[in-house]
Amino acid sequence: MADEGNSTVGLLNGIAKREYYGSTDITDEFLKEELFPNLSTEEFTAVYAKCSHLLKSIASAGMDFNQLEAFLTSQTKKKGGLSEPQAAAFSKFWKNNKTKIHNVMVSRSTYGKTLKNLSWRIDIKAQAKKVDQINTPTAIVELQLANKNQSQSKEDDVVQFELDEVMLGSLTRSLEEIEERLITFAK
Repeated sequence: MADEGNSTVGLLNGIAKREYYGSTDITDEFLKEELFPNLSTEEFTAVYAKCSHLLKSIASAGMDFNQLEAFLTSQTKKKGGLSEPQAAAFSKFWKNNKTKIHNVMVSRSTYGKTLKNLSWRIDIKAQAKKVDQINTPTAIVELQLANKNQSQSKEDDVVQFELDEVMLGSLTRSLEEIEERLITFAK
């Protein structure tokens, strides 16, 4: 049964190369001949569809290893689910490919510019048009933005801005609200 596990890891690698890494030279026929030569075309299609569907579920959920273990356990108990060697193959594959697949999915879902770096500091105004503005704290923020498909040779866009205490409080509340909505959405 070790052969079943190795064939499943090979199939998952083939699926990942096609679906996530953009390889066009891996065909169903190649995968069937190399990994499952004893299966009929219909049986291979069923195995491929099951593995592809499960991999998409795992990847889209961004499962950590505890979640993966629970998911695979439920799949082995399910009628028509995974065998133990197949579940072990999924676990081995995900351990080696989780980060790469996650990065590809993030890259595909990103549009426009991305935040590459954030720097900030607090300054005290020493000079101002009005006396009451002297000695007030000011946050200086610098954002480095990179285009999605930007090559490393191009310079990043840099945006700098200044926030007084009121604007900084408003920004902080807005970020907290965004965080709360993301937490609610993720549940």
